[in-house]
Amino acid sequence: MFGVKLWVTLFFPLTLNGLILGQEHGPGGVRVVVKEDSDVVLPCSLSTKENIVSKLFDWKKVPQKDDDKEVFMYDAGIHYNNGRPGQSEEFKGRVSHFKDQLKHGNASIIIRNTKISDSGNYTCYFPRLHQTFNIELVVAATPKPSVTILDATAGWVLLQCEVHGASLTSGVEWKDSAGNTLPAEETRTPERDHYYITLNTTVTRTSRYRCVVTQEEISHQTHAEIFVPISGKVCEDSCSKEAGWLFGGFFLGVLSVAIVLALLVVTNTITIRCYKGSRQQGNGPCEKCSEMLRPQNGR
Repeated sequence: MFGVKLWVTLFFPLTLNGLILGQEHGPGGVRVVVKEDSDVVLPCSLSTKENIVSKLFDWKKVPQKDDDKEVFMYDAGIHYNNGRPGQSEEFKGRVSHFKDQLKHGNASIIIRNTKISDSGNYTCYFPRLHQTFNIELVVAATPKPSVTILDATAGWVLLQCEVHGASLTSGVEWKDSAGNTLPAEETRTPERDHYYITLNTTVTRTSRYRCVVTQEEISHQTHAEIFVPISGKVCEDSCSKEAGWLFGGFFLGVLSVAIVLALLVVTNTITIRCYKGSRQQGNGPCEKCSEMLRPQNGR
């Protein structure tokens, strides 16, 4: 319905009655970008600034398949918020106009608590004046990621980043402490009007790693960090257990040998001999040892 749109890359903040929004102007209309759950103003004003208090204007959302959805209709003071029927259910209680701006030809509306499903093309139509204004609304999600260790060995660690409530355009990356993007495997699963994203990467160096979620439309980023010690705490438990088993086995082995030797000596099965040195050395402990341990022949 709108034909080809050539949007000018112009993004600036516009403040109206305390509400801040971003706009891009182009030959095809106006593109408005807002964070999810925020309030947004869709602009529509007559260039002549003609008083429209007694006029008719109608806001509609143009879906891709179904019929147009009624967003807000005003007709000489009668509108959806004061008894006029016909408003689409999804916009009830969320849309209002600027009553004090009507005398200046301003038919702009506010949509409160925006949702991803609000994204799309809108028209502001003055049927009696034969004027139509086209507005594209982009509602961008701002989800926060969470990170965890899925698996680990002494040489590598498998990291996972989870993002709930992402949009189709949400970008997710793993980065190291130097800001380098790491190779990773991504999975996207539909989640109502959003997406559930997982991004897995394997690292082999002790460092701090960051999962970054980017929304290009609103120049917004969120991230979560995790410190990974490849040869430290990751294998601390398993290494200490292995060391414990080795030490325990060695100790039991030495103890067993000592017990066996003691039994053999007591039962005269073996003889422990000490050889004396030269006579000049005199009678030392070795002589006493051989005398004490000399087996009895029973004769």
